[in-house]
Amino acid sequence: MRALLLALTLTSSLYAAPPTPADAERFVRDADTQLRRLWVAQNRAEWAKQTNITAATERAAAKAGAAAMSWITRAIKSARRFDPLLHTLDPAVARQLKLLRLAGQPAPDSAAKAKQLAAVMTGMDAEYGKAKACVAGARCRDLGELDNLLTTSQDPKVLLEAWLGWHDAAGRTLRPMYPRFVALANEGARAIGFADVGEMWRSGYDMPPDEFQRTIEGLWEQVRPLYEALHCYTRRRLGEQYGAEVVSPTGPIPAHLLGNMWAQDWTALATRLEPQPGLARTDTTGALVEQRADAIWMVKLAERFFTSLGMEPLPSTFWERSMLTKPAGREVVCHASAWDVEINNDLRIKMCIKPNHSDLITVHHELGHNYYYNHYYREPVLFQQGANDGFHEAIGDTLALSVTPDYLRTVGLLPEGGGRDASLNQLMSSALDKVAFLPWGLLVDKWRWDVFAGRIPPERYTEHWWALRRQYQGVVPPVARADAGLFDPGAKYHVASNTPYARYFLATILQFQFHRALCKAKGHTGPLHACSIYGSAEAGKPFRELLRMGAKQPWQDALAVVTGGERAMDATALLDYFAPLRTWLDAQNEGQACGW
Repeated sequence: MRALLLALTLTSSLYAAPPTPADAERFVRDADTQLRRLWVAQNRAEWAKQTNITAATERAAAKAGAAAMSWITRAIKSARRFDPLLHTLDPAVARQLKLLRLAGQPAPDSAAKAKQLAAVMTGMDAEYGKAKACVAGARCRDLGELDNLLTTSQDPKVLLEAWLGWHDAAGRTLRPMYPRFVALANEGARAIGFADVGEMWRSGYDMPPDEFQRTIEGLWEQVRPLYEALHCYTRRRLGEQYGAEVVSPTGPIPAHLLGNMWAQDWTALATRLEPQPGLARTDTTGALVEQRADAIWMVKLAERFFTSLGMEPLPSTFWERSMLTKPAGREVVCHASAWDVEINNDLRIKMCIKPNHSDLITVHHELGHNYYYNHYYREPVLFQQGANDGFHEAIGDTLALSVTPDYLRTVGLLPEGGGRDASLNQLMSSALDKVAFLPWGLLVDKWRWDVFAGRIPPERYTEHWWALRRQYQGVVPPVARADAGLFDPGAKYHVASNTPYARYFLATILQFQFHRALCKAKGHTGPLHACSIYGSAEAGKPFRELLRMGAKQPWQDALAVVTGGERAMDATALLDYFAPLRTWLDAQNEGQACGW
């Protein structure tokens, strides 16, 4: 009966009498019921598809996605009749109405186009998961194998083959689909009052879209000098290895040489760039392999970090329902993700875990999402999200900053021993992950904002992609990528899955801001990079308060809770954390022509 009443509300709202606050309260209660039903159905279908990609699971996921998008679009339009009441409504009701407008990708008004949008979104995600690089006479290789080559090889020919293999395989498959997706997605955004999808995304931060754009550009300007110092040193060292004919001493760095398919994470270069060669650093890969650590062991280790702060163990269903390793004989999406499928503390992660340091950190990150879900799952469904999407991504990474050498020694993943302080190696390894990521975290959505706004036509998608990568990252493709049939942005999962990406840039800033505040709560007085909050009830208390808030209040309020009053995102904590490394880099770069 409630579903019928809400359906009648949605279809007749244009002709109804002026709404009252009681009408608004009934509307959000009924919307909560319907969103739970639709999102649980969508989650179930998506989980089935991503853990077993078949034609049948793709069709089911597309059908569930279309149903959710169509309902959300109608609900958003109906909810707009309450706009004149927003300042007089109960704050919780008003906030749910605001969040509903940003609750997902809206569908076009046409039922046929809504179905097409769901199908193309499901298709892009599935095609990415199935993509392989195939060379005549050789075995086809998936992304995991190709990225592993970029991580482990130092042969420029091998690196080039792996890089081209993936970009050509994934990009060419998705190239015909993406312009149609953009047109349909924009039609859905315009149907609920936004100019395009990019404006809709930028509206989700409790500030006007243009102010959000200025905010993230301001954060980038804070950290850009540190990134340029790291880039300058890295380029010189790679030039010494590969020669000036491969790496220009004054220009951008070829993307295939940085140890990662997207040049977003340079940690594979750590041993070649470490300031203190031969000293121990925070790489536990060898110990994990030696101790035969499996996926369950790695997840349990990460779980203990959260429980040490006063949080509950993961529910038994987590261990029964998660996909922790790649199943044999099935096509799956290995890209790590965290889930509450039933929206009732049905916590899971989906990941193809391997025994290496990078995956150990990723496991901490994904459990951060799960513990966020765990703390707010009793709230109305629209409050079951981060204060902003950068908060959600930052939570697990905040814990990972406490995975210090001292902590790793306590759990037997680094050898005991004194000797020289290796903190510069620790900071370099972390910078190759965090600082190297910053421009990438910014430019992925800057590219999409331009595409959604119609400033970049399909034939220039790849050209504009590389223009932004050169501008922000100082990175160029290893060979010319001028073919209009190429689609290099499609080599990144988040483009194929239509996942907004500014959240990851914000998360990289916020995690250090959180870390500094929690270390202060613990009473830490030494260098910020040496702090671990493991086992600190004092740090756990404000952390749990942040998690419980979900999206009930603007992110500025949530930030103030965990930081003791700060209400603006600020990169000074990141700069504080890396200050010793910045001093070292500046000395190494003296006399160099930095920049590109």
